[in-house]
Amino acid sequence: MTQRVLLTDSVHPVCYELLAEAGMDAVDGSNWDHETISAECSGFDAWIVRSGTTITAEWIEQATNLKVVGRAGVGVDNVDLDAATKRGILVLNAPAGNTLSTAEHTMALMMSVVRNVPAAVASMKSGAWNRKAFMGTELFGKTLGIVGLGKIGKEVAARSQAFGMEVIGSDPVMTSEAAERLGIELVDVDDIFARADVITVHTPLVSSTKNLINAESLARCKEGVVVLNCARGGIVDESALVPALESGQLGGIGMDVYSSEPPPESLRELIDHPRFVCTPHIAASTEEAQEKVARQVTEQVIRALTEEPVLTAVNAMAVRLAAQAEVKPYLVLAERLGRAAGQLAPGRCSSIQVRCDGEVPRKYMDVIRVAALKGFLQTGWNEPVNLVNAPVIAEEAGIAVDVGTFRVGTSHNNMIELELGTDGGSFVIDGTLFSDDEGRIVSIDGFPLEIHLEGRMLLYRNHDRPGMLAAVGALLADSHVNIGAMALGRNAPGEEALTVIAVDDAIPADTLDAVSRIEGVHRVSMLEFMP
Repeated sequence: MTQRVLLTDSVHPVCYELLAEAGMDAVDGSNWDHETISAECSGFDAWIVRSGTTITAEWIEQATNLKVVGRAGVGVDNVDLDAATKRGILVLNAPAGNTLSTAEHTMALMMSVVRNVPAAVASMKSGAWNRKAFMGTELFGKTLGIVGLGKIGKEVAARSQAFGMEVIGSDPVMTSEAAERLGIELVDVDDIFARADVITVHTPLVSSTKNLINAESLARCKEGVVVLNCARGGIVDESALVPALESGQLGGIGMDVYSSEPPPESLRELIDHPRFVCTPHIAASTEEAQEKVARQVTEQVIRALTEEPVLTAVNAMAVRLAAQAEVKPYLVLAERLGRAAGQLAPGRCSSIQVRCDGEVPRKYMDVIRVAALKGFLQTGWNEPVNLVNAPVIAEEAGIAVDVGTFRVGTSHNNMIELELGTDGGSFVIDGTLFSDDEGRIVSIDGFPLEIHLEGRMLLYRNHDRPGMLAAVGALLADSHVNIGAMALGRNAPGEEALTVIAVDDAIPADTLDAVSRIEGVHRVSMLEFMP
């Protein structure tokens, strides 16, 4: 029987060509409404979308013959992964198709800003000839700072090096050795602000990168610094840009993405500024990129339907384990321990070891390791991370990953332990499952305590003496931050303690800074398990 593939978004014609060559029936449903999709989706073996269609749990339930979903692009936010996994439906994407297009667009914005290309073009089109007004700057010999060294960041680095630029970069998971092989000096973000002539960001939008480029960070940059954003809207605080441009602290900025798209009228002053080069989220919009993602996802869909191995599965391992209810609590615990380690471990990680104690089934060790790695990488990697690609990403970043000795005799019935080797020292975190399969942290760096793996928490080390908690609590109260719960870990009275305070609201940066200045308090950090 001929396999049928539904396409409900406008995709490159290569999709239809490849499906026809494979003897499959491709149906164009890009103009179908909700009711038509609901009525017809049960007759298809595969479903290919871009970003326009959201495949909901309802449609997955109705598409009774569906075996594969293909997303012609990187993100799969428009596919209900949980519902697909529960049904055993394989979800595929095309993770690398737009890498070169985005890197090249970053370079286009860089050149446009430093050579005043848009303003010069507009001047000539208006009938003027004013050569003196558009004095530019060479890239040769300048320092480029790249925040986020994933696939796109690496390609930008290679192209910038061809211009003779010195490249420095910051990435939470890449090792210095891996960066050195690429000719990149690995530094902290603060060093990028201090040293770079041009700064480009290629990170996800998470709590640690939201408004990363703001008035305060721009003030720490070289005068006349150039900033580029082809990653995610919200990484650059748009409200800080006009004052910085007017003062000359910001020499120019190129942006393809915005915190709200299309940008609101309130940004009109910024958009009209002559040193602001803006494009309407088109970094991935090239014929080549669209053909690449279409070709890649279609080839993978065909392989899946013909029962051949696939390379871009988002949920392959999860599909195999979905029917085994006993493994899910361990995977959730391991992933959240990884997320916690990614937020709390000091310094840059070079190795991760995962150990299991007690009654944790040995047969799940490999998938538990990958789940922990996935959670860790999600805290800082600038591309989608899943159970399939997490080991590959770790290898590319130069992180050694291993499963430690399986031990018996833990104080809990079961325990998962992560030990990270970093340039700031080792970091160890333990978690366990309680009788209701709820996972909790039970130890951090040898400090025994009990923490639920949910919500938002403030953690800090402090001298174990009277008044410490009161001092921190007063600062939180002054910032109108409500305390929900707290936990204290210590090994001996009067020595060092670890304090964890669950809070209902985000803690302002100046409040965190004030906490870190309390005498006897150090290693202040936030731990978040937000939806």
